[in-house]
Amino acid sequence: MIVVTGATGNIGRPLTRALAEAGREVVAVSRHRAAVPDGVRHVVADLARPGELTAVLPGAEALFLLLSGDLHAQAARPADLIGEAVAAGVRRVVLLSTQGVVTRPFGPTRIAMRGLEDVLRDSGLEWAILRPGGFASNALWWAESVRAQRLVAAPFGDVGVPVIDPADIAEVAAAALLDDRHIGGEYELTGPEVVTPRQQTEALAAALGSPVRFHELTRDEARAAMSRSMPAELADDTLDILGSPSPAELRVSPDVERVLGRAPRPFADWAVRNVAAFR
Repeated sequence: MIVVTGATGNIGRPLTRALAEAGREVVAVSRHRAAVPDGVRHVVADLARPGELTAVLPGAEALFLLLSGDLHAQAARPADLIGEAVAAGVRRVVLLSTQGVVTRPFGPTRIAMRGLEDVLRDSGLEWAILRPGGFASNALWWAESVRAQRLVAAPFGDVGVPVIDPADIAEVAAAALLDDRHIGGEYELTGPEVVTPRQQTEALAAALGSPVRFHELTRDEARAAMSRSMPAELADDTLDILGSPSPAELRVSPDVERVLGRAPRPFADWAVRNVAAFR
């Protein structure tokens, strides 16, 4: 049995589907009820509440661990989740970390995630660590304004990073959960090219077949909007990267292709597959 946390999100949904299609028993865990693929058991649990993951883990051989926003807060104790996995007899944990652990190791949320990585390495479990950069699906923040006004409002319009399609992250996670060759692997996951918000807007317009305007937000405006759905510290860390990416954050990683045997999907491909959200 494989337990997938964050199972109804942009990574968890395709990961759950991939594992089910591979014939594995899957338990999908999320904070709210949601539809899951046929044959998959869904459990409502909040990982930020002590013990709720523990009830899900008996009989699990592997765990995909994705931290919700609450678990990135400074008072959170995500390392306890690793201890719960050990106590339950889980054999393997695949952790969704972040590229910033390497590229910006001294940001508050990065320090906490680096500590969680260290706990996992020292746990005695089999493990793999995935470190994606920016997600293509972050463009869903613009969906409402695109639907209503054919408008994208974002900061740093001409500063880009190689955003990755969450479906690619999910495929790499499935490989790490199922294939022993990835035990001890640390994978930096990016898309195939640097793409700016203005270029993302153009890709969305092409997918829609209609013009979409771009409006550049100030950093303060963007922080206020992002802080409604994530801790302020995480919003600041994210904006630091988006506004001034380092050479390491601009680098296109070969790791997706190494694991999957193909190049990562470009943003334009994500836009076409998800265009219904913007109509």
